[in-house]
Amino acid sequence: MASLKKFEDIEAWQKARELTRVVYALSGSGTFARDFGLRDQIRRAAVSVMSNIAEGLERGGSAEFSQFLAIAKGSAGEVEAQLYVAFDQKYISKAQFDSIRAIAASTKKLIAGCMNYLKQSNIKGQKFKSQPQTINQRPETR
Repeated sequence: MASLKKFEDIEAWQKARELTRVVYALSGSGTFARDFGLRDQIRRAAVSVMSNIAEGLERGGSAEFSQFLAIAKGSAGEVEAQLYVAFDQKYISKAQFDSIRAIAASTKKLIAGCMNYLKQSNIKGQKFKSQPQTINQRPETR
């Protein structure tokens, strides 16, 4: 993870992108497509997963990245919860529910792995590599 330069390289982001594609396809037809509230909410939640992974990496600090990963993981859980609503309303079949829920669960697992890696590492992030001296710091004298 220390050498990641692009969010597209993150396996969790790639899986989140797959989740978003599947959610959009599934919610775009039939009675699901006509339930505008649920359709829009599950789509926003899916997009939030991949967006927060990307934004977190781009912030340049591991603490911020971890925070955004936690938000992304929460959004993946939100997708799962909304899948239950779609299933209970008979918008999706049991097979569709199981398939998409497995993608969401896999996404959460990958995100959790990233979070654990950051927690155990001493990586601070790109923005900490060359900290300029602040006004309140005095240069060392020898």
